[in-house]
Amino acid sequence: MGVHTIKMPDVGEGITEAEIVEWNVSVGDTVREDDVLAAVMTDKATVEIPSPVEGKIVSIEGEVGQMTAVGSAIVTIEVEGEGNSGVEKTPPPPKPVRESPKAVEAVEQPKEEPAAEPDRAEPTMPVSRPAPAAPRRAPITNGPPRPEGEKPVAAPSVRKRAMDAGIELVYVRGTGPAGRILHEDLDAYIAGKAEPVTSSFQPNNTITETKVIGLRRKIAERLQDAKQRIPHITYVDEVDMTELEELRQHLNETRQEHQPKLTLLPFIMRAMVKALRTHPKLSAQYDDEAGILREFGAAHIGMAVQTANGLMVAVVRNAEARNIWGLAEEGRRLAAAARDGTITRKELTGSTITLTSLGSIGGIVSTPVINSPEVAIVGVNKIAMRPVYQDGAFVPRKIMNLSSSFDHRIVDGWDAAEFIQHIRRSLETPATLFMEP
Repeated sequence: MGVHTIKMPDVGEGITEAEIVEWNVSVGDTVREDDVLAAVMTDKATVEIPSPVEGKIVSIEGEVGQMTAVGSAIVTIEVEGEGNSGVEKTPPPPKPVRESPKAVEAVEQPKEEPAAEPDRAEPTMPVSRPAPAAPRRAPITNGPPRPEGEKPVAAPSVRKRAMDAGIELVYVRGTGPAGRILHEDLDAYIAGKAEPVTSSFQPNNTITETKVIGLRRKIAERLQDAKQRIPHITYVDEVDMTELEELRQHLNETRQEHQPKLTLLPFIMRAMVKALRTHPKLSAQYDDEAGILREFGAAHIGMAVQTANGLMVAVVRNAEARNIWGLAEEGRRLAAAARDGTITRKELTGSTITLTSLGSIGGIVSTPVINSPEVAIVGVNKIAMRPVYQDGAFVPRKIMNLSSSFDHRIVDGWDAAEFIQHIRRSLETPATLFMEP
């Protein structure tokens, strides 16, 4: 018998370490060649590590959530023969299973909103819990009350017992000196006056600890980095969406069978494309270490998608070359791929500006976090019917707020306001969205 050692594989692209996100085997298990031993996650992808040999698991190195260096031993397997103590058998390459996203704060329709394994639950670590406090009871109030202004007199231990039992002392007559309420008085009251009633309001002192790993940890790291490195400026303005909503409803009612159903997002993407023509430095990436701003003629719009495991940013490439239906179809396809885990690395990288939406729960105002290294993010809030003063009278209009953030190192407040105003004008006169250029 021999021992075969399996090491953390080189997943390429200069990666020096990977995070263990799942173990599929335990010590003592028998595995066959190509059985999946573990799943590990890098900045770019989640990959499965298959077994190159058949044998029995002898040891496992590293816990879920641990960062492990490439080349480090992670599993040893007892095998027939000499194992790899001499010439090491070349292990099969790691299997990519999910792409890991660039993360931003905000979601596109649930969110929801993924490159990591969406169906893998994050491990929960049970913790010891203190013994529950004595159950509180509903107040018993069917005894004769004391005269108005008379306060019950009782020792602290009697008061605590009455409180735990849910008894109002004002209804208990005391037999002690000066009418003091004794423990015997409580016993008599409970036994003869009323039955204690258990309250449905019970304390819950449980504590659950969940280790932050995988996609959730990548999201946390990217957001923290963005907030620490980028001085955000947030600009909010309201948009009258009444005409656009009427147009959208009409287009959906008259669309052809092959055309996708239109949401608001393709219209907003189209408005962003038109605004970027006059504000090209907002379709950009800023390398602050090199001091270089890269402006893109293309509008690669990142679309925030909420998934079961966290937020992902799918990229609608060359949005400037797509019409409303093309934007809708591509957005629908990418959102579905993100949620079912089939989205590719290319579809999750390379965005130059991001659009994020909280859908129908979008609230009044949000403060979206920039998807670094981009310099701008456009946030969509919910549409609400509001009274608007027009032509000497208040009329009902469908109003929506745009809450957008900008990298203040690159974008001045004036430019940020002009960009959003350009988007607002396009949305409020939706016919212009269909005009070229």
